[in-house]
Amino acid sequence: MYRQLEGSRGVAEAVARCRPEVVCAYPISPQTHIVEALSALVKSGELTPCEFINVESEFGAMSVAIGASAAGARAYTATASQGLLYMAEAVYNAAGLGLPIVMTVANRAIGAPINIWNDHSDSMSQRDSGWIQLYAEDNQEALDLHIQAFRLAEELSVPVMVCMDGFVLTHAYERLTVPSQQDVDAFLPPYTPRQVLDPADPVSIGAMVGPEAFTEVRYLAHVKQLQAERAIPQVAEDFAAAFGRDSGGLLHTYRCDDAETIVVALGSVLGTIKDTADDLREEGMRIGVVGLTSFRPFPADAIRAALSAARRVVIVERAFSTGIGGIVSADVWNATSGLRQRPAHGYTVIAGLGGRPITKASLRRLFVDAVADRLEPLTFLDLDRDLVDRELRRMGERRRSGPTAENLLRDIDGRGRL
Repeated sequence: MYRQLEGSRGVAEAVARCRPEVVCAYPISPQTHIVEALSALVKSGELTPCEFINVESEFGAMSVAIGASAAGARAYTATASQGLLYMAEAVYNAAGLGLPIVMTVANRAIGAPINIWNDHSDSMSQRDSGWIQLYAEDNQEALDLHIQAFRLAEELSVPVMVCMDGFVLTHAYERLTVPSQQDVDAFLPPYTPRQVLDPADPVSIGAMVGPEAFTEVRYLAHVKQLQAERAIPQVAEDFAAAFGRDSGGLLHTYRCDDAETIVVALGSVLGTIKDTADDLREEGMRIGVVGLTSFRPFPADAIRAALSAARRVVIVERAFSTGIGGIVSADVWNATSGLRQRPAHGYTVIAGLGGRPITKASLRRLFVDAVADRLEPLTFLDLDRDLVDRELRRMGERRRSGPTAENLLRDIDGRGRL
């Protein structure tokens, strides 16, 4: 049954249906509504048996999740932005220990300067931590991915990060359907850990490992990601059979069959990209869209197949690696390097940083320029070049030029008064 729900509430209800036994959280926008809703469900007795643990920091949240999972409990937490960075040491430990924790990342920019709005800088910074990373296009998929995430995590004994765009999804109200407890129970078996701390059968975990075995340990973490690449489509197929809708998987294609130009992206911007592609299709432009759901493991074979006939590829990213450019792009170009006929033109577009709107008008101009091969290899969508040039001149004119962010804000304020 469909209900009008905030994205965060829908995710909270989906997580509750998965019967976590420990939920640990520290509030940070924009994920707070998720754990608030879960705390209310625990307090009311609707989610039981479950212990909701308020911790003193995000590092504490992941540390509690590690301890709970190691003791044999189904564990869940959520975070965003600086919170994810603060728990980074424990994030790597969770993966290294092979603990099937599920965590929501309500994607938000990282500072400095401080910014609470959406981009993918936070989760992208942890892409090599050993966690599976799944990105939701809309709130229904975000809800569905959490149910799949628990099953993936526990089948493979590897943690899973479900990434949903902060505010754009977390605070948006949509028509959602939350599966029944009975249906989720049928899809998600009771948690049977591969490893557990048990006083009756004592073992150590997280022991010191020297050069004689460390390479092998890290290689096995890589093998788990390869196993996940095979498991994710199967879990999505099982989900579709159980719940009657396609959701998840490695990637999905949209109007790609005859496309000469294909746009690759992940997250909520895919909806706007598809709308723009539809408009351009009506004008005769053969353009398609590939939406990545799984970023880690990166679905190289699936990407290669999806892009095999494209003449040009445009990758729209909401994060970037300073000094080099695209993050997703590097993986896409690596994946297509084995093609007999690679796309003739490839473009990386950095867009929507810090919550800047990605509009149909801007995307239309971008895609028209791409089809005409007028784009630079690395493009920053809607970059205010005048604002940048002012600051560069200021820095060149005097050594003590001041803090960049504050200078830009003063320039914008002064320009607005002219």
